[in-house]
Amino acid sequence: MTTDATPTDTTTPETAGGYTPPLDASEAEAIDATRQWVETHIIADNLCPFAAREMARNSIQYAVVPGAGLERSLQALGDELLNLDANRDAETTLVIFKDGFRDFDTYLELLDYAEALLEMQDYEGIYQLASFHPEYVFEDTEEDDAANYTNRSPYPMLHLLRESSVEAAINAYAGDVEEVPGRNEELMRERGVELLVSRLKACAHAARQADKQD
Repeated sequence: MTTDATPTDTTTPETAGGYTPPLDASEAEAIDATRQWVETHIIADNLCPFAAREMARNSIQYAVVPGAGLERSLQALGDELLNLDANRDAETTLVIFKDGFRDFDTYLELLDYAEALLEMQDYEGIYQLASFHPEYVFEDTEEDDAANYTNRSPYPMLHLLRESSVEAAINAYAGDVEEVPGRNEELMRERGVELLVSRLKACAHAARQADKQD
């Protein structure tokens, strides 16, 4: 796997939605902003029907990867996979890239390498990846479509999930799980971009204030 030619991204882009993650955030800030995003966005709007249970069980792990290098980021992802192997009480890990991959296309390169890493390490069928990014755009949507906010987050991140737990949660879900993505996209459009941007900014602001108090 060759990584030398992959660009390093440390710029602060102007997103179509108007939200730009702070470049000078501490690790504690990045984790707190992400945790608040899970609570006030993902759980509050029930975008993931299984998230509230894991939050209540305190089984969500948060890991911050400093810097913007691809090789270092993949190594950190590998470490988090080993961490999940060793810690059965943890159901899932949000790997947060607070300094890099702010350009969405560069992030998609990281995602491709991350998927390849799972395959190379024989983790297919054991773990799966979900992707979140401040500039996330679905293939069939416009950049300014509020539906993209189902996957827009305070920072670029990769979500590691246990395959067996996902399957168990799907089997236990009372509704039709295939209807969830469409329902979420429509809900985001009802909320509107202005409100959704304000949520992301509120997460970052609250995390900064908490960090200053500490």
